[in-house]
Amino acid sequence: MYFCKLKIQIIRIMSSQNNVLKLILESERTVFQIQSMVLLTGISDGVRLTKMLNYYVKKGEILNPRRGIYTKRIFNAEELACSIFHPSYLSLEYVLKQAGVIFQYDSALTSVSYLSRTVEISGQVYSYRQIKPELWLGGEGIVQKDNVCIASAERAFLDMVYLSAGNCYFDNLRPLDKKIIKALIPSYRSKSLEQHTKGILNI
Repeated sequence: MYFCKLKIQIIRIMSSQNNVLKLILESERTVFQIQSMVLLTGISDGVRLTKMLNYYVKKGEILNPRRGIYTKRIFNAEELACSIFHPSYLSLEYVLKQAGVIFQYDSALTSVSYLSRTVEISGQVYSYRQIKPELWLGGEGIVQKDNVCIASAERAFLDMVYLSAGNCYFDNLRPLDKKIIKALIPSYRSKSLEQHTKGILNI
């Protein structure tokens, strides 16, 4: 009788594990934190959930690139950039290069967060610059889609000017909308930023 109950318990555990893995693999997200996994799986016991996830890591089903963060074997680097430190959003050189505002830039994913750090994971560099959260938590000029938060080109431009105190260079200002920049300036609460920006854009 005891062994029958034990067998049933083992089957239930294995079934639960398989369901969790299925949810991960079928999710549109590719990067997960424990908090997001609780919402995805409905398992509120963090210790139990962590044991399950570490089991999948050992089997090679998922990856654990950083403590508390799990990913599919093929994952979106932008998602990971927004998950390493939270809250954070992609900005600065990474966004400006994509927008064609700067031309020469390395492969690092640059972000704004509540601290300054550089992290390397699987050969990819993730760089974070600190801006006081109260200056950007309103979300002006920041787009959130799925698991990625990314600045508009105009927001990334102002972040760069703000963090460099105007000591920066831009190859091509034509992709930037000056009206949007003017609307975003007040959220930084910085007279020097306003002066530097006007000087760079000739406005």
